[in-house]
Amino acid sequence: MYLKKVDGPRSVTLADGSVMSRADLPPAKTRRWVASRKAAVVRGVVYGLISQAEALERYQISEDEFLEWVRAVTEHGEAALKATALQKYRQP
Repeated sequence: MYLKKVDGPRSVTLADGSVMSRADLPPAKTRRWVASRKAAVVRGVVYGLISQAEALERYQISEDEFLEWVRAVTEHGEAALKATALQKYRQP
């Protein structure tokens, strides 16, 4: 069996005890960002599965957009990443 050489860990253990691997990240060509995919990218970066720079390059998102995802999860939880709930969690 051949394993592709990757920088960083292949999997990490999350705070709840579950294991997240690179296979759990959304595909690189993702264009439709639902809350679960955003949350997976944020978890991957926060727990060190991929670097922030790698995530920005891989998913073609801006640093400001990614930091907004992180802020939303930090302040309000993963529900704040839903587009329909955006106004509920937006700062006035």
